[in-house]
Amino acid sequence: MIKILKYSFSDLTRSRWSFIYLAFYLLLGSVLLFLNNDLSKGIITLMNVIVVLTPMIGTIFGVMYFYNSREFTELLLAQPVKRSVIFLGQYLGISISLSLSLVLGLGLPFLAYGIFRSGEIANFILLLTSGTLLTFIFVALSICIALFNSNKIKGFGCAILMWLFFAVIYDGLVLLSMMVFAEYPLDNFALIASFLNPIDLSRIMILLKLDISALLGYTGALFQRFFGTSLGLIASWCMLLIWTIVPTVLLIRKAQRKNF
Repeated sequence: MIKILKYSFSDLTRSRWSFIYLAFYLLLGSVLLFLNNDLSKGIITLMNVIVVLTPMIGTIFGVMYFYNSREFTELLLAQPVKRSVIFLGQYLGISISLSLSLVLGLGLPFLAYGIFRSGEIANFILLLTSGTLLTFIFVALSICIALFNSNKIKGFGCAILMWLFFAVIYDGLVLLSMMVFAEYPLDNFALIASFLNPIDLSRIMILLKLDISALLGYTGALFQRFFGTSLGLIASWCMLLIWTIVPTVLLIRKAQRKNF
């Protein structure tokens, strides 16, 4: 698996799109710090970008890499190597390379600006960790979709629709439900709904850590009472890990049964 991981990792790191992804975060971090001159405001702005952009990039890279490397994958399948090892190695190679671009792209500008000498280092680490987990989650989900769809166009369309659902449509459905059933107690519904969307869960954790829960609207106090506690924080991290593990297990199970 290590050899496959190294090949996928090196293949993506040599890609011009990986350099563009890295350069984008380098430029974004540098411009934000130059314009804001405030680490806290820069982190808040980055939060709005990362929780939407990293899932989208992970989705696109995951599904495109699967289809573009299909011939190489078929060659590997003809070798005495377990299927789970092949696909797990490719998945980890994609996810690690994208996460490295994120960490380096944002870490270098903030490091040069003196993030370690400020009181925002914990918030910045939380931001990068959330972005990394979102990358792993959506790469796994996109590869799962590609495994279930042999047609490249259909698979790519379903992957983009999946990202749109979690990034945009899901929030609209939750908001509509809360408006329709406003007369009923919706505390538990709001908490459960946040756990069922990794993007929303990451956003809430970062907002509460930055102590700006007012941006969450009238449910801000509810989230503060739950997610602001040690139990709520542990439950949130556990749920993000579950969101990472479940698609990975589904990916491996589907790969073991799929005919190429």
